Amino acid sequence: MLRPETEPEREPRTEDVDDATSPPAVSSRQHTLAAPITVKGLGLLLGAPVEVVIEPADPDHGIVFERNDLDPPVRIPALVENVVPRGRRTTLKSGEATIETVEHCMSSLAGLGIDNALIRIHGPELPGGDGSARPFIDPMLEVGVVEQNADRRFFDLQDAIVIDEGDAMIAAIPHKTPGMRVVFDLDYNAFGGRIKRQVLNWDTAVEDYVQNLSSARTFSLEEEAKAMWERGIGRHLTPKDVLVIGDDGPIENTYRFEDEPVRHKILDMLGDLYLVGCPVRCRVVAYRSGHGLNRRLGLAIREQMAAADRRFSIQHGRVMDIRTIQRTLPHRYPMLLVDRVIEMDGEHRAVGVKNVTMNEPFFQGHYPGTPIMPGVLIIEAMAQLGGLLLSQRLEHTGKIAVLLSLDKVKLRKPVGPGDQLVLEAERVRASARLGHVRCKAMVDDRIAAEADIKFMLVDAEQE
Repeated sequence: MLRPETEPEREPRTEDVDDATSPPAVSSRQHTLAAPITVKGLGLLLGAPVEVVIEPADPDHGIVFERNDLDPPVRIPALVENVVPRGRRTTLKSGEATIETVEHCMSSLAGLGIDNALIRIHGPELPGGDGSARPFIDPMLEVGVVEQNADRRFFDLQDAIVIDEGDAMIAAIPHKTPGMRVVFDLDYNAFGGRIKRQVLNWDTAVEDYVQNLSSARTFSLEEEAKAMWERGIGRHLTPKDVLVIGDDGPIENTYRFEDEPVRHKILDMLGDLYLVGCPVRCRVVAYRSGHGLNRRLGLAIREQMAAADRRFSIQHGRVMDIRTIQRTLPHRYPMLLVDRVIEMDGEHRAVGVKNVTMNEPFFQGHYPGTPIMPGVLIIEAMAQLGGLLLSQRLEHTGKIAVLLSLDKVKLRKPVGPGDQLVLEAERVRASARLGHVRCKAMVDDRIAAEADIKFMLVDAEQE
């Protein structure tokens, strides 16, 4: 599960290590940069000039990008949910704002164990440099990395994940290990053997990222580079600037490592998977994987993280017990359908629980011999949680949320005796008289129902 990491003895800090290329220690504390850094250059694919300032950030801030060339500036948390599919790169998007090719910067942050940073970018794409992580790593090493007074979060993978697409595959397997262990099989035999098959094992807990991975460059086959050039991509680059591989190997260039292509694939993967929001402890096996499969794996890991958080909240959370709920909602037996509220994020999001037992009165007639909780009552339970969420606004004190409309209602899974409904409500908008929440109900981490619910807020004495 996702949790702070606590150890009886403090691991060596990054700034304690004299040799910048020493293998990274698995620290139990969060880290950020000691000072801001600036990186300038041209975008790797789009070629637009860009300036990036990476600033230190407070504990638990996470990694956040900001497009400060827009008015107003747009901030995009570096999370895989904000990634949109793009060919040969990883792109973050919020509304109409996008930030292209973030993978090398993210890989640098992962490689140095930086948990918190604000990345201000004046342009649509990060600088490409030579197609490696060195444009970011070098200035980061110059200013150094500092330890922060907060526990670092890790996620221990719970269940195996396997994703395949055509002849490509990526899998993550639970494993008791200090870091992430990766096995990448790069097989380009279908392209005439210009890139020999390369297999590399990488352990983030012991390997030297700076020395052995950060300078591995992005690469393309000659025909791929020509096709991109014809589409107007990368026209500012020549084979001397990046790694283009022809029939006889790199064109006007040389390999930095004998197996540089597979090293760059792992560099990309570490950056893409750092978009889950924290280090993940597991084993990863990949065959011909790229950004698309990395993204799908990251989303699957995030689903496991959310499920683990829900289980933890159910076991330990008690924001509102039944007596507090009864002081807020007018409902009583048999229509009070929220037993406990386990999370309340201000007025933005709430999570509650409804334990379904065979003693529920509706099971007597729905249906004898095949007890199923009526879908309208699942929706009612979600609506009650939505009412509890809206009650957190001061202006809604003493008011009752009366159902106004339902939209996008979907019943996906039958609910029966012994099930536990985990209810979630997220505020979409709210005013003094109206409220709009987006709700879902889960059973065993599967969606049982979902709906958009609108309310009218009325005074209690009018009800």
